[in-house]
Amino acid sequence: MSLPLLEPILTGPRVVPVLVLDDPAEAVPLARALVAGGLTALEVTLRTPAAFACAEAIAAKVPEAIVGLGTLIRPEQFARARDAGARFVVSPGLTDRLAEAAKMAGIPYLPGIATVTEALIAWEHGFRELKFFPAMLNGGAPALKGMAPLIPEVRFCPTGGLRAEHVGEILSLPNVFALGGTWLTPAEAVKARRWDEIERLAREAAALAAGG
Repeated sequence: MSLPLLEPILTGPRVVPVLVLDDPAEAVPLARALVAGGLTALEVTLRTPAAFACAEAIAAKVPEAIVGLGTLIRPEQFARARDAGARFVVSPGLTDRLAEAAKMAGIPYLPGIATVTEALIAWEHGFRELKFFPAMLNGGAPALKGMAPLIPEVRFCPTGGLRAEHVGEILSLPNVFALGGTWLTPAEAVKARRWDEIERLAREAAALAAGG
């Protein structure tokens, strides 16, 4: 069975802001600021009780955004994410039950891996796009370079510990199709609703991605 992929539906720079949101009223202007800065693929993490509501609000009110839901750790979350308007889903790891739920949901899925063994398990499940997580704790760019000749069919979206200074090097790797990070949405800027600052950070990341 051919599984849907995220890379073909990405538009614009290959940087995915990873969002921790607990207020739908903040979610929409935040998403608009990121999109205005050039970043359209947004991952809302299921780390707060309001995450689903935030994703639904963005999907409904910011049509330019490609909304994803991350930190999925239970099978029942996949269908709910799809129904909330998510166009892709992400998890920190992979189990047999999560793999089956992802296939049933029918939208692009990035299972998290940290080792070659885990990448091979995901590959055997049919997944060709993986989240390398936590990226910097597990070797960053050198680790991804080392995986490239071992599993050339797989492409990665690393997240975890990445900052603006990593964008160029990471995106230059042939087995990386995107990267994600939380540095684009500092908690204090979100709480203070400094949307101009968020847009500036997005523009800077977009420029780095274009140069990479």
